Formats: sequence, C-alpha cells, structure tokens
Amino acid sequence: TYVPDDNFEAYLEANGMGDGIALNDSVLTANINIVTNLYIPPGNIADLTGIEDFTALTELHCNWNQLTSLDLSNTTALTVLWCYENQLTSLDVSGATALEDLYCCDNQLTSLDVSNNTALKDLDCNDNPLTSLDVSANTALTFLRCWRNQLTSLDVSNNTDLEYLVCHSNQLTSLDVSQNLVQSWLDCRSNQLTSLDVSNNTALEWLVCHSNQLTSLDVSNNTALTELSCHSNQLTSLDVRNGNNTNFSLFDASINPNLTCISVDDPAFSAANWIDIDPWTSFDTNCATAL
Repeated sequence: TYVPDDNFEAYLEANGMGDGIALNDSVLTANINIVTNLYIPPGNIADLTGIEDFTALTELHCNWNQLTSLDLSNTTALTVLWCYENQLTSLDVSGATALEDLYCCDNQLTSLDVSNNTALKDLDCNDNPLTSLDVSANTALTFLRCWRNQLTSLDVSNNTDLEYLVCHSNQLTSLDVSQNLVQSWLDCRSNQLTSLDVSNNTALEWLVCHSNQLTSLDVSNNTALTELSCHSNQLTSLDVRNGNNTNFSLFDASINPNLTCISVDDPAFSAANWIDIDPWTSFDTNCATAL
C-alpha cells in the first residue's frame, strides 16, 4: 500500500504495520487490512493516503495533525471518526455508511455531506466555515453540535430522536424545533432569531437563546426547565409560569429594554431569587391582566 507521507509511514512502521523498510513510501497491505482501531497521535501528518486499505477499520482518531483532505469512502465498517483540529477543506465519508460518531470540528470545511451516514448518532462540526448543513437523512441523530459556523438555515424536523442541539453563533433567522419532542438541551444564542416556539419541547431542561432578536418567549409548557438564559433580546413578553420556577438554577432575562413584566408562578419567590433582570422589569402572576 502506497503511503507517501513520511510521518504517517513512520507511525505505521513503529507500530508493527509497516514492511520493515523505513521511508520507502509503502507498508504491507496484509498488516493494515486487519486493523480495526487506529489512534494516530498529534503531529505533522499531512496526508493519510493509504487509509483506503484499512478496510476493517471501525474507529479512527487523527486529531491535531495537518490534514487538508481526508477520503474515507472505502472504510465501510467505520463507526467512529475523530478528525478535529486539522486543516481539512475536504472530508469524504460517503462510503462510511456504518458511521455513528463524527467529530470534525475546528477545521476549514465549507461543506459536509452526511447524507449516506444514516446511522449517525453524534455529529460535532462546530468551528468550521459551513454555510449549509443537511441532516435530513440522519434520523438516528441524538447529538448535534454545529456552533460557530456560517449557517443561515438549519432543518432538524426529521431528527425526532434529537436530544441535544447546540447551534449558537451562526446566522440563523429561524429555527423550528417542533418535532424534537425528546430534546432536553437547546443552545441557539447569538443568531438572528426573531421567534422561537418551544411549546412542544416538554422534555427541555436547558434553554439558552440570548443575543437574538426575540420579541416574545413562552416556556409555560416546559415543566422540566431548570435553566433559562434569554438576555440581550427585544422581549416585550416573557411567560415562565411552568409550575417549576423553584427548581431554576439559572435565570437571566436582563438587557431586554422593552420588557417591563415577567409572568411567573410566584412573584415573591422570583423577586427574591432571580436578580438578573433589568431595573424596570417586575414579576406578576399574569402580566396581561396586570397591565
């Protein structure tokens, strides 16, 4: 098998996967096509040519290297791929149909095709310059982290098993989570959202939606909610009457210049415990009637 990268070849030789001849740009195929787990240490490997003959590979870790492209279209048994903190501009996982965990964050990917990876459960692609991300085929997805990209839209309507979504620091103007009924964690801060409907997300425990352009927010259906951060919006209406206010460990509704009243279960409790509000904001059991 042809292995042109000297550092990759040296690693394979040092770990019993070579042909015994240093720096001859090749290793014995019979030594690598039976390998199931490959943990490449951080270093200066820039080319993983030769990986295509690791046909039995189920787990690959190649983080903190200098890779600019990675073709895993031939590794059909692969279930785990960690390739974060490289310089990847191209990643081909089209043949890795068994892939369940993909960590490709901190690269330079402008596109990512996971349409063939229908077994995917955990996708971490944050800190890339992605402008689009299609996860409609990934119906088994439970964890999605795509923060600090350049996404203008994100469709998670097919991802009904999704429990954990972190999509902050993008350019999203809308986000529909109405089909994500088992979702417990949502972090969509630092986007351009003008509305957010979480009425169907009754399993939601953690909601961070600050630094958007929300004008109203109703979490009265979210009885499992314990943490809410909705500061730095344009809220005029906030309803937190979910029967669970005493269990909140985090509440921040500050920097909402037009929010004068917050509907809560117990105004006295909220006034005594929730200090992260603006001086002009008060609590009431029903702000609509209070006005």
